[in-house]
Amino acid sequence: MTQLVDQWGRPVRKGELTREVAGPTLTGVRSPLTGYPGDGLDPRRLANILREADEGHPERQLELAEAMEERDLHYVGVLGTRKRSVTQLDITVEDASSETTDKRIAEDLRTWLLRDELNDELFDILDCIGKGYSFTEIMWDNSMGQWQPSYLEQRDPRWFRFDQGDLRTPMLIGENGQDEPLPAYKFIHPRIRAKSGITPRSGICRAVTWAYLFKMYTLRDWAIFTQTYGQPLRVGRYPVGASEDDRNTLFRAVANIAGDCAAIMPEGMEIEFVETGNVGASVDLYESRADWLDKQVSKAVLGQTATTDAEVGGLGSGKEHRMVQEDIERADAKALSGALNRDLVRPWVDLNYPGHGRYPRIVIARPEAEDLVKWMQTVGAAVDRGLAVSEDDVYAKLGLRRPAEGAKILRPGGQNAPQAPGQPGAGDGTPPESAVKYPLNTLAALSAAEARDERKDPSAGDTAPLDIAVDRLTEEAAPEIEAMLGRIEAMMAAAESLDELREMLLGAYPEISQDALAEVLTQAFIAGDLAGRLMAGDGDG
Repeated sequence: MTQLVDQWGRPVRKGELTREVAGPTLTGVRSPLTGYPGDGLDPRRLANILREADEGHPERQLELAEAMEERDLHYVGVLGTRKRSVTQLDITVEDASSETTDKRIAEDLRTWLLRDELNDELFDILDCIGKGYSFTEIMWDNSMGQWQPSYLEQRDPRWFRFDQGDLRTPMLIGENGQDEPLPAYKFIHPRIRAKSGITPRSGICRAVTWAYLFKMYTLRDWAIFTQTYGQPLRVGRYPVGASEDDRNTLFRAVANIAGDCAAIMPEGMEIEFVETGNVGASVDLYESRADWLDKQVSKAVLGQTATTDAEVGGLGSGKEHRMVQEDIERADAKALSGALNRDLVRPWVDLNYPGHGRYPRIVIARPEAEDLVKWMQTVGAAVDRGLAVSEDDVYAKLGLRRPAEGAKILRPGGQNAPQAPGQPGAGDGTPPESAVKYPLNTLAALSAAEARDERKDPSAGDTAPLDIAVDRLTEEAAPEIEAMLGRIEAMMAAAESLDELREMLLGAYPEISQDALAEVLTQAFIAGDLAGRLMAGDGDG
């Protein structure tokens, strides 16, 4: 039997599929407790954190990325918008082929995707947007004899590193602290890059860290300014020769009144405060700087600012900017679909159908807007010209269900009373009476009846032989004639001119069996000739 291997050529060990291999351990190296490198962050410290990640140790960079999402409300807002934009998209499954097995596999996958937990699991998988990559462990279930994902568990990316040789191949930090290859068929590992390069440097967080640092400086200075501006300065004066205890008592008195702006000095000393000419300009400086940094973050995460920062009279319409965001949304959706197809769908099929080699495809995409009116006009014209179109396809396209038996059917002109199946216009494919002014089979029946009435005139002689021949011909040729007449009736109902009817008939005739029609016509000519001879002979007698 052929050994199953993953995308890195690692053999599949089925014993590892049903147990946790990357769970947290309080006493081991995979601790759920995190550090706080964002505390006291400055340019030198930030540079060291990024350099460590470039050397294959991204733990502190990942911890900083978490702190940025917790402390910067704008960053977590735009990043969450981008994630949720993808998780809300429609998920469809394309069959690998029309074979029964492939259809059954695709249907099993569709059923699994209906799980309520899937939305949260996809949101966690898309943590790769900010950090550049993520790891989600697949917990497989084989209790019913078939392999199926039981649930998807997010794993802290700090518990993984990359091979020192290429900084691309993911490795699991083992219990002994050594890097171990990822077990095959156990992890969903998407990568969504903000830029090309090695994986630890590809996430958006790398580009946003400097804007985050400068914004934190701005917010700190703004907070200090806001806290001290407008508060009175308390100055306590002590006489010359006052003891140190007296000075300490005076300072505690002025300090405890309120705020931090307090001082003491000997009598006769002066302090001069030089104020800026425009305090309002100083306030605007902090706000403008913070807003400018937020706009740069919006551009990095969403590709635009129109949907996050409204500007009166700004260049560019919101619709155009939204199109830019949809481009990013489509790229994220394709990346997520590709990761799920590679790391989830393919293992699922290989485990249950070894050597099958055909896989359904998960497609995550926003439905394209379509003009249904134009589509109906196009399909209607094609049907009028003889194209066979399934009613099920039309119902599916319009998002409608096929009416149940006995349901009230909407009809043109307000005639919405329920009708029994088989009646004209009852929704079972029979054209309504108003659609055809003179149905072809009705005209034929009337003509036959009139002919019989005329021949039953005493001067016309006995018509019994002809009636018998017509009845036998009708009975034998009924299936072929009914099929042809039913189709011609529909064409007559839809045609707006004789030329259009002619084109429709010419287009439909190649699909009618010519041999059967020729046989019917031959029998008709023979029956007519014999009936005529018989009637002529009787008349002579």
